[in-house]
Amino acid sequence: MPDIPKYNGTTDPNEHVTSYTWAAKGNDLDDDEIESVLLKKFGESLSKGAMIWYHNLPPNSIDSFAMLVDAFVKAHAGAIKAETRKSDLFKVKQRDNEMLREFVSRFQIERMDLPLVADDWAIQAFT
Repeated sequence: MPDIPKYNGTTDPNEHVTSYTWAAKGNDLDDDEIESVLLKKFGESLSKGAMIWYHNLPPNSIDSFAMLVDAFVKAHAGAIKAETRKSDLFKVKQRDNEMLREFVSRFQIERMDLPLVADDWAIQAFT
């Protein structure tokens, strides 16, 4: 497995699953090997409280990677980021003494955290 940060239960579990899955699939595995590797190596991507959760799963309670992901995300739902709404982009304002270049950069970072925002929305929010 490529080196990805270990999940400790304090960040969005969906982001960890995405990183983990992407890393495993980038390992030149055959299609029939991917599911098995995803299941077998998942525990190695965890630490602290998440590792304890994983080790406390009842034996033979997980039949697929999708089932493991579902249980994992539910168990760590409290760490999921509150979804930012498109309208929150209108709350991003240029700060006093903030250079335009800095504001544009911060605005773009905020926009990237949102679900897909149409360009016309972003332009209205920016102006």
